[in-house]
Amino acid sequence: MKKPIAFFVHHQGRGHANRTMAVAAEFARDRPVSVLTAGPHLFDGFTRDVEIVALPNMIGAAVPTPRLYAEPTPQVMHCVPLGLAEMRRTMRQILDHLDERGIGLFVVDVSAEIALLSRIASVPAVQIRMHGDRQDIGHVGSYEACVGMLAPFDASLEQDDYPAHLRAKTFYSGGLCTSVNRVPDREEARARLGLDPEREIVVAVTGGGGSGTPYAPLTVAARAAPDALWLTLGPTHREGHETDFSNLRELGWVPSVTEYLAAADIVVASAGDNTVHEVARVGGRLIVMPEWRYFGEQTRKAEALVRLGAAVQAPVWPGDLQGWRDLLARARALDGAALRSLYAPDAAARAAGWLEGLTDELWQDAAALGPLRVVAAG
Repeated sequence: MKKPIAFFVHHQGRGHANRTMAVAAEFARDRPVSVLTAGPHLFDGFTRDVEIVALPNMIGAAVPTPRLYAEPTPQVMHCVPLGLAEMRRTMRQILDHLDERGIGLFVVDVSAEIALLSRIASVPAVQIRMHGDRQDIGHVGSYEACVGMLAPFDASLEQDDYPAHLRAKTFYSGGLCTSVNRVPDREEARARLGLDPEREIVVAVTGGGGSGTPYAPLTVAARAAPDALWLTLGPTHREGHETDFSNLRELGWVPSVTEYLAAADIVVASAGDNTVHEVARVGGRLIVMPEWRYFGEQTRKAEALVRLGAAVQAPVWPGDLQGWRDLLARARALDGAALRSLYAPDAAARAAGWLEGLTDELWQDAAALGPLRVVAAG
């Protein structure tokens, strides 16, 4: 039997789960697959045969005493509060599952601590790479503890400061987008959505991992370009003092983001992995406005996109009419081909093939060879 592959999937937003489903769907049918997550509902409707292990939700768990709460976090770790029963149960469930199922490869999306736990438990791990300032001892240690890293983006988006020895053990799948529906051309998309075929359309989109697109700056944008139609997809964040305008419409969650992106002349979006590749898939002109994330994740990804000429960015959301007019003028001058080149239609299949190949390579002839050496504790 093929060695099983397990995934740890962080339940913030939907991106981690969607990426896992896209990759797991490409595995051979006879490959046992399991998913360990505190958000099992994220996998509702997933048709591939996988084992779902529900983990405790540690987010917001209360530390039981002030003295435990006062203990500093060691530099080698990022989030390890003391005294949490939920954390003990999580780690115990992970270790029991890795042991009982004989997991051949543990794909961690994402947690530096759990990647280290996997190495301590003697289970080969692969960590999903994300952008950001991750040169701290905790991240570097977890990367070095892994047998490889999977970067779900094009190698050209890599950061210049990512160490060469870690780059050498990273597999770049190309831009992985979890949407698979057909991309219509601009005219067809607008006809299907009932949008003016001639009017300039700007679509602002955000996913479910943050607080939403700031609405107040978009009201200024709508005034700066009154002839354009501005549409927002996903959640927006209001401050309570905004003035609405007739050329700015909030649509919320829509059935097909792809159609709206294809209909747009310009897209304003965060720098989340899947969001960027959604826009790249349609080859749009992108204004990238990174959301705050730990370790500057979206900021660093936005820098890489601008460096490649695949997007434009403002230092902050423009708060004046001319700032928006200048930003829109720069966006109109973009060549959509630069962003489109960062999307790889076969990224999920390539990632799955690499993970399966790595698993088989690691365990090749395990039964025939037997143990190669005994490791003494020191």
